[in-house]
Amino acid sequence: MGTQQISNAGEGERHRVYMSRLLADLRAVERMLAEGFFETGVRRIGAEQELVLVDDHWDPAPVAVEVLQRIDDPHVTTELARFNLEFNCDPLHFEGKCLSRLEAQLHDLLELVRKACREEGARPLLMGILPTLQLSDLAWNNITPRERYYALNDRLTKLRGGGYELDIKGIDELTVRHETVMLEALNTSFQLHYQVDPETFALSYNVAQAVAGPMIAAAANSPVLFGKRLWHETRIAIFQQAVETRRPDMPHERDTLPRVRFGEQWCESSVMELFRSDVARQRMLFGSEVVEDPFAALDAGRAPKLAAIQTHNSTVYRWNRACYGITEGRPHLRIENRLLGAGPTILDEMANAALWFGLMAGLPSVVPELTDRLDFDDAKGNFVAAAKQGLTAQFTWLDGKVIPARSLLLDELIPIARAGLVDSGVDSEDVEKYLSVMHDRVDRGQTGAQWMLSSVARMRGKGTRAERLCALTAATGGRQDKGHPVHEWELADVCECGDWRPNYLRVGQYMTTNLFTVHEDESLELVASIMDWQQIRHVPVEDSAQRLVGLVSYRRLLRVLADSSHGPLRDMAVRDVMLRDPITGTPSMSTLEAVELMRANGLSCLPIVSDGKLVGIVTEHDFMQIAGQLLEQSLRASEAEASKRAQAGQE
Repeated sequence: MGTQQISNAGEGERHRVYMSRLLADLRAVERMLAEGFFETGVRRIGAEQELVLVDDHWDPAPVAVEVLQRIDDPHVTTELARFNLEFNCDPLHFEGKCLSRLEAQLHDLLELVRKACREEGARPLLMGILPTLQLSDLAWNNITPRERYYALNDRLTKLRGGGYELDIKGIDELTVRHETVMLEALNTSFQLHYQVDPETFALSYNVAQAVAGPMIAAAANSPVLFGKRLWHETRIAIFQQAVETRRPDMPHERDTLPRVRFGEQWCESSVMELFRSDVARQRMLFGSEVVEDPFAALDAGRAPKLAAIQTHNSTVYRWNRACYGITEGRPHLRIENRLLGAGPTILDEMANAALWFGLMAGLPSVVPELTDRLDFDDAKGNFVAAAKQGLTAQFTWLDGKVIPARSLLLDELIPIARAGLVDSGVDSEDVEKYLSVMHDRVDRGQTGAQWMLSSVARMRGKGTRAERLCALTAATGGRQDKGHPVHEWELADVCECGDWRPNYLRVGQYMTTNLFTVHEDESLELVASIMDWQQIRHVPVEDSAQRLVGLVSYRRLLRVLADSSHGPLRDMAVRDVMLRDPITGTPSMSTLEAVELMRANGLSCLPIVSDGKLVGIVTEHDFMQIAGQLLEQSLRASEAEASKRAQAGQE
């Protein structure tokens, strides 16, 4: 959120006081632009790295507060969730060895966090979305205990009039509802900053918008969420929906702007267009506690803090965001790229950075008439297509030309980025190092997203879903440690999840979720047919709202068939036979608790519900499989030990 000194913007007089400060800051920016107060002729770059923390079993580790207490470095700070951290790199002049220096600091800060994590039994990972994250990890007790995060949840929830939801369609479909803003914590990003002159801000900002689609296509890294294969860069959909403040009962005829957005049109002349639009169209969530007369500061020749603008700007989430800052006493403008997910390696991130910085430097001179040759809606469409399809997307580019993402990157954009970096005085070895990684990744078609999707396909039918997701995470961690770029990675295999036992601790890790259900007014003959076709012994009964109302078991069906007083199955309704209000479990229930519950009640299956709705089922067969794995592992361990003893005896 940028600044620590905030207060709830509130209503009435309090709100008007904060709004007055915000409007004064806007007028100060107008004066600064008119009087040439901003720094010019200087270009700096920077980066912010978000991390997810995991434990020995590759599950989220909510120890960020404890880790941060072990780190005495202002570069490292908190994020929304207890299992996330962020560190901020120092700004660098865009020249010479700036890229390799940025990479070196990323490695140094990551190692700093890694050492502190070890003392808390955790480790950091660079991943856009952690595959092993579960909805239960987004509970209220995992929000970082900082007032600004509680305030953010309160304000956003009030504005939207209730809870939060995700509805994302990819290869699979996902619909999730949650009560807090913690859905935002699913995302982990790598954000880039690029300082620009006020006079060229509009063109630079438009370039950032134009290349947003190609950048996502080349860098996509988050296709899997809760075991579902969704968009290549699912973070885009998550953030847009999780931080949505428009109420669901808003009349559809009214055009309202989302709080997370790409934009509505090209920037025509000034950064003021963006600042004014955001103040006019987005409700102020917080007010700054910093009291300052920006005009007095300007009269004294000092750069004003503009805390009110920075506070509001930090709660309006454009994918390319205009930022105000002060470096060495001089105010400046910069563009923040919020598109990119964390990882898969620091080297991959630096390849992404080299491409973006190079395009920001090179494209304005190659296509100065950009907005005349590329329709804004096409740029926006490219952005959405890339988020969904990655490198397989088709783009509408200059002069209406339709071109595959890979061809556009390889034939046009990577060469433009190379020239832009060279013309900016960036070291030639740095340019070659990072852009060759980008070129090879695009040429081979293996982004982080494609590696994950191909790995999931390879593991299809092997292990449980929890084991596959654990293997995907563990493989990422292992390959990330080696530092090789993602296009060189071998696909993940289910055996990489390590000890299988942690993947069976909770019912939700292995329950069957692909369910065959019926309604209570269905024919019992249909139930018998489903059991026969699918080779299953239990069919849950639910109502139209997916609430569990009953259960038909194979045994119950046999009793009906054995009773001659009953007529044909086709004449009987499910409600006449089903067990009403069956005993149920929850996804977070421990396996031991589930076994004891089923044994105590003589159950052969346990329907699993969440918020009253059916989400899965666990049967005796599942526990037989677990027992079989346990027996096999125990026997193999015994054989290995016996072999060691025999070998020792021979020696």
